[in-house]
Amino acid sequence: MFHSNILLRKREFPVFDKILFLYSIITVALPLFPNFKPLELNDREYIRDVIRDYDPIVSEMTCTNLFIWRDYYGFIWSICDGTLFIVSREGPNGTYALEPIGTSANEDSVMCLLRWLRDELRETNPQIQRADTRCISILKNVENILIEPMREHFDYVYRKSDLVELEGSKYRSKRNHINQLLRNHVFQYDSLDDRYIQDCLSLQEKWCQLNRCDDDLDLLGENGAVTEVLTHFRDLDVDGAVIVIQGKVKAFTVGERLNENTQVIHIEKADPEITGLYQLINHEYCKNMSEEIEFINREQDLGIEGLRKAKLSYHPDRFIEKNCITLK
Repeated sequence: MFHSNILLRKREFPVFDKILFLYSIITVALPLFPNFKPLELNDREYIRDVIRDYDPIVSEMTCTNLFIWRDYYGFIWSICDGTLFIVSREGPNGTYALEPIGTSANEDSVMCLLRWLRDELRETNPQIQRADTRCISILKNVENILIEPMREHFDYVYRKSDLVELEGSKYRSKRNHINQLLRNHVFQYDSLDDRYIQDCLSLQEKWCQLNRCDDDLDLLGENGAVTEVLTHFRDLDVDGAVIVIQGKVKAFTVGERLNENTQVIHIEKADPEITGLYQLINHEYCKNMSEEIEFINREQDLGIEGLRKAKLSYHPDRFIEKNCITLK
């Protein structure tokens, strides 16, 4: 990221000068704890590498997810002994931290982050939210914390083969919706690229008008995230797909590799006036995915009854549990 090896080879530095030179590059570029900075597009390479080494399992832990939601949640970040700290500063759920990210994350980094929230930000209820079971497992011997599950943030994980084959009576309604669409429309499936970005933005605008996004802060925040991922599609580590009917984009989806065998779906939007589009874009995207992908993480339901019902209707293979860690 910093091209330090190239820069150092260009000049003959004494050893000590080389150390100072490299240190100046790093300290300028990276916010070292207790200093934090807002998350920006140029931070993605460093943050992406830290997250990938951590081998995440929860949907929040991608550079893309953090970037496209950065304004809504007010994300700021810092590095502490090689561990990534992410804090949501005065977002819709107040101020809290995500679990420390990095191969060196341990009990000390968790407690350091909680105490910083308490002592520096004056949080009366300092919390780490959406912490996975790996984070919880390192806190077995800590007494002055409270750990509670956050069901509304559990990720839904499906077997890709189930979403492709849609076999058995439990998927009958999904097949029926797709078949209904096929009886009435001829569609084209294609990878999402620059040709379709503007059409996707237009479809998102139509979706927002129909769902009155301006009257709902959560939908307004989601609209911002969708706009960000489409606007910066080339710069982010994402792929996607579109469904085109009569020359117009009627559905699109955006996802990326979460870990070695799991794809996470960040965005899925369809024209609500055409029945079966959501089922079709999900089915086609999974069908055309890399053979290395075994599981699909379709993120959380946020406690929204309709969204929970829809996610359960696809019969998840398992949930990725997330927890809230509170400093007593």
